[in-house]
Parts: sequence; C-alpha cells; structure tokens
Amino acid sequence: MRFIFLTLFLLATSLPGAAAPLHITTEHSPPSSMRDASGAIVGRATDKIRALMARTGTEYRIEQLPWKRAFMMAQTQQQTCVYSTSRTPEREALFKWIGPTDEAEWQLWGRADHPFTLNTIDDARKLRIGTAIGDARDEYLRSRGFNVDAVSSDLVNPQKLLLNRIDLWAVAIRNGASMPGPYDWSGKVVPLMVFHRVQVYLACNLSVPDQQVEQLNAALAELRRDGTLARIDRKYEHWQQ
Repeated sequence: MRFIFLTLFLLATSLPGAAAPLHITTEHSPPSSMRDASGAIVGRATDKIRALMARTGTEYRIEQLPWKRAFMMAQTQQQTCVYSTSRTPEREALFKWIGPTDEAEWQLWGRADHPFTLNTIDDARKLRIGTAIGDARDEYLRSRGFNVDAVSSDLVNPQKLLLNRIDLWAVAIRNGASMPGPYDWSGKVVPLMVFHRVQVYLACNLSVPDQQVEQLNAALAELRRDGTLARIDRKYEHWQQ
C-alpha cells in the first residue's frame, strides 16, 4: 500500500500544474511588455510567456515593476522569475534560465548632429554613455571601464542626449524592432553602431525546481517548432507607440 501511495504522489508531483505558482516580474518596455487599455500586461515578450505558461499548465501571475526591483526580486524571492533578461557571463550563476525568448542588438545611439567619430567601441571610451541602473548594458560597459551615466528610467536618456548631458545612449533593440520608446525625438537621436548581440530569457530564482525549468524549456522549444513564437512576433511586427 505504501508503494501505491508513493507512486501516486510521484505521478501527481510530475504533472504540469503540480509545481508551485510562479511570480513573474517584468518592466514597462513597449512593445515587449506594456499595459493595454484595460490595464492588462501584454506585449511581444509577455504573450510568449503567457503562451508558455498555458502550454505547461503552470499557475502564475505577472507583475510590472521598475526594472531594478523586478530583477532583484527574481534574485531574492522563491518561485520568482523576470523577463526579458539578457543572459551574460556575469549573470549566469544568478538564475535558472528559460529561453531564449528573443534576441537583441546592443547599439550606441547619439544625436544626429554628433560632432565625434565612432568607428569602433573603443572610440566611445572618452564619451559619456547613458545607461539604466541595473541594466545588462550598464554592467557590460561599466565592467570594461567605460564612462557610464546611469539613470533609473532608460527613456530619460534620449532627453539627456538632446540636452548634451550625455554623448551616447546604450540601447537594446529586440529582433525585428526599429526604435526604442516614444518617437518624439525621431530623427534627432539616431543609431550609430552595434557593439554587442545577446539573447534574452525568462530568468528564474534558483529555488525553481530543475524539473520545472526543464519542462518549461521543452515547452518553449515546442512553441518555437509549431510556429507559435513566430506568430507572436508577427503580431507586433508593425507596432507603434
């Protein structure tokens, strides 16, 4: 009888819905994650995460927060994950990784009338580069000795560029996207060069069971094979603020 009960328990805990619910955090970063007219969190990355949770029968809730807080919660709170998180060597041991859900180019943007020459990333060493606190681009450039000026909200940086308070802005452009954020500075702030390429993931707290991570990664691969992820990408292909 004990054997039967043990078998039933193991079967139950292996079912998709048996794992503890996930608390998933994200930032406001259109068109990746944003709120629609009803207040619901939507967006290209959000729709992929929701499809993944539905495919595996995982209970979850999504909360939109400032990036630094969202990122820190995934590091410190059990059963918590954060998207879209750049997977870098510096972050590798901090999380369990599900993905990639997307790819991104890291670009340096500047004023259209910038007075300096920028042929390689080393040409930027003498310049002031705007970043966001806790962002992977800030970590990458800071660790390599660049002069970074970090702010709490990344979309403050184009205004700082226009006011000549910084010389460059380190921007992440998702696969297929054209411009970050609102377009009131279109034509005034422009891309100058690509300095790195990364893949982005759903990054989960180390408490999330390996079995659950493996299940989510397997389901994400299915969503990629059956075209679900591509359909979501096409849905936001011509999105505008």
